[in-house]
Amino acid sequence: MRSSLRSLVAPLAVAMALSLSAPAIAQQQQQQPSSVNPTASSVQERQLLEALRAGTPGTGTTLHGRITIPDTNASNLIQPQGQAWRSVHQGLMHWIAAIAILGMLAVLVLFYLVRGKIRILHGISGIRVLRFSAFERLVHWMVASCFIILGLSGLNVTLGKFLLPQLFGEGVFATFSQWAKYAHNYLAWPFMLGLAFMFLMWVAHNIPGRIDIDWIRRGGGIIGSDHPPARKFNAGQKGIFWAVIIGGGTLSLSGFYLLFPYYAGGVLGGQFWNIVHGVAGVLLIAVIFAHIYIGTIGMEGASEAMTTGEVDLNWAKEHHSLWVEEERVKASIHPQAPQPAE
Repeated sequence: MRSSLRSLVAPLAVAMALSLSAPAIAQQQQQQPSSVNPTASSVQERQLLEALRAGTPGTGTTLHGRITIPDTNASNLIQPQGQAWRSVHQGLMHWIAAIAILGMLAVLVLFYLVRGKIRILHGISGIRVLRFSAFERLVHWMVASCFIILGLSGLNVTLGKFLLPQLFGEGVFATFSQWAKYAHNYLAWPFMLGLAFMFLMWVAHNIPGRIDIDWIRRGGGIIGSDHPPARKFNAGQKGIFWAVIIGGGTLSLSGFYLLFPYYAGGVLGGQFWNIVHGVAGVLLIAVIFAHIYIGTIGMEGASEAMTTGEVDLNWAKEHHSLWVEEERVKASIHPQAPQPAE
């Protein structure tokens, strides 16, 4: 009898214990996830941003973590200036590039449709005049070819990921971007060398003067049919020259700091020079489009100056009359030696 009573009490006690512990177990199961999450207790980005916004307005305070290495910059968790840089690089830069480059292309197309090709008014004379030496043309094409590759590879950094993967696939885009980066880094050096030679060769001919004001006032032969006098370089060409020298110099300086960020002045300096490099690049690309237009389809006889080095005499008289007179004076002072009779 006692043993049967004991057999009935034991299951009742177990059942009562389970019923009392069931709410606690259920509550514990609700509090703990079914799988282990090693980052569940870590700080989320949203909390960091809220802490950043809660700081003193306008101070630009950087959120820091704890580190055990000497480099204090490694403790930066969020840098407000980095957020601003990303906004400019991924937003405003695209608008600057689109307005500058596409806007210039639209203007050139409209100008060609309205003005057409600028012809040699008196026709081709057949007499050739040396305008640029072989060395001058070599320097020009070294700078030009480097700039074309630098411009395309630079635009790939800013805009490539939004266009090329959809057209050619991510694998092709990745391979192209890698080689474009190598080309951009190494071709910067011959580009800078060519800029230095270009400055030394032509700076004396590109000093602005009163004659340039008259050239601009009369439209420079581009607007209308009037051809104001000009020396070796007219006001328009002087503008291109200084745009290349100043813009190329800015690209060279900022590019140096991007290649060697140790000298850029920290993260903030690198972000600053990155924006300067991008803006200078797209603006110079737009200027070069205008230069290419005038030197090719925009003006008859202009392309020969940088291909064969010689131009037609009538073209030279119409666009650089004072330079032609200067060359005639030089020829009269230093006549060619007579050739011996055979």
